[in-house]
Amino acid sequence: MPEASGRPTGIVLGFDYGSHRIGVAVGNTLTASARPLCSVDALRRDTRFAAIGELLAQWQPALLVVGLPLARDGGEQLRTTQARRFANQLHGRFGVPVTMVDERYTSREAEDAGADDVDAEAARLILEQYLQSNA
Repeated sequence: MPEASGRPTGIVLGFDYGSHRIGVAVGNTLTASARPLCSVDALRRDTRFAAIGELLAQWQPALLVVGLPLARDGGEQLRTTQARRFANQLHGRFGVPVTMVDERYTSREAEDAGADDVDAEAARLILEQYLQSNA
């Protein structure tokens, strides 16, 4: 459900896209907080989107947030294009609004924190960044 500003409110899923694994986190716009959920195997498109479809059915998110992997200087790179494609595929397959946020250094921060699932923790960081900037 959108708030007066037009931004969706409620449950939000965040994604840290990678070519081998995709980290997933869940958050809520009302509390502006998030937690890591899991990682999804990204090697096969059919199993990747089946797993994501199950998560969307379970959580019924109002919005999806995908990390945008920019280069250190803010420029685009191959991974940026791949993440944009993934975001477009999410929207096209599931019809849920998708937004992207700069994800620079989230994986390193998750690694430095000693996260058990670095990809899911990076997704949490991405999602919290979105939630806090739109609170």
